[in-house]
Amino acid sequence: MLRNLMLRIADSPALVGFLSRQGMKTGFARRFVAGESLQEAIPVVEGLNSKGIKCSLDLLGEGVEDEETARTATQSYVNLLHVIQERGVDCNISIKLTQLGLDIGRQVAARNLKKILDAARECGNFVRIDMEGSDYTADTVELFVEHLEIYGPATVGIVIQSYLRRSEEDVRRLASLGCNIRLCKGAYKEPPELAFPKKSQVDDNFVKLMEIMLASPCYSAIATHDEKMINRAQELIERDGVDSSRYEFQMLYGTRSEYQEEIKNQGYRMRVYVPFGTQWAPYFIRRLAERPANVLFVLRNLFKK
Repeated sequence: MLRNLMLRIADSPALVGFLSRQGMKTGFARRFVAGESLQEAIPVVEGLNSKGIKCSLDLLGEGVEDEETARTATQSYVNLLHVIQERGVDCNISIKLTQLGLDIGRQVAARNLKKILDAARECGNFVRIDMEGSDYTADTVELFVEHLEIYGPATVGIVIQSYLRRSEEDVRRLASLGCNIRLCKGAYKEPPELAFPKKSQVDDNFVKLMEIMLASPCYSAIATHDEKMINRAQELIERDGVDSSRYEFQMLYGTRSEYQEEIKNQGYRMRVYVPFGTQWAPYFIRRLAERPANVLFVLRNLFKK
């Protein structure tokens, strides 16, 4: 129930605006967000790199409805790729297609995506296309496949969410292409006809999809903080002798930092997703919805003097 409430809040402009005004002022947003500017985010990446942890930077923003804003976001990502190259940090980027104009039209998003992928190829970097709500799943998969054919798995990858019922079909199709897939559980409110309503079902599907991925020629980015899922992945990797060049574990900035280092110290590749930017509130609320115990932490900080 609390998870559904938090996801409704994420869709409320008034409440999102309130959090946006208070979050950085009181400091609680920095629990999950590296800052509002690239100047704040890069030192966070450098700090994680110093511990042997790789990163993925995400300039937060979604649901763009005008082409000028989409072009601005696109140019910001192009600039970000060049800054990553100049600073020499071990970091790729994550993007959302609605930030590039998918709500305006597929052609708009495709045009902006191409600019980012051209820059990534020029800089020798990689772009992860994030998965958003189910309304965008089909377009996201198809745009990814179209650009995968042009740029290849070294430049572009995708995210698949285990809570969607369609994901097994998507994973079987995409894994056979040998692409780079980030598997996560999912963080949007979805109807039961499209998504598994029970956590146990989502977990079971996560394991099933992970098994398909690790047995395929794809690169598996296993994105979870759930020890049961991670232990199962490690069992499969050891059992099947999966080469370390074919997978990595991923977690979110601000979540289980000590566990991230523990996994890295066990000899596994660890990558942390580092979000930043002024449009952080919807992302932040979805993180709270995933782990409602964090809500108390926010409330304490939100109303303190």
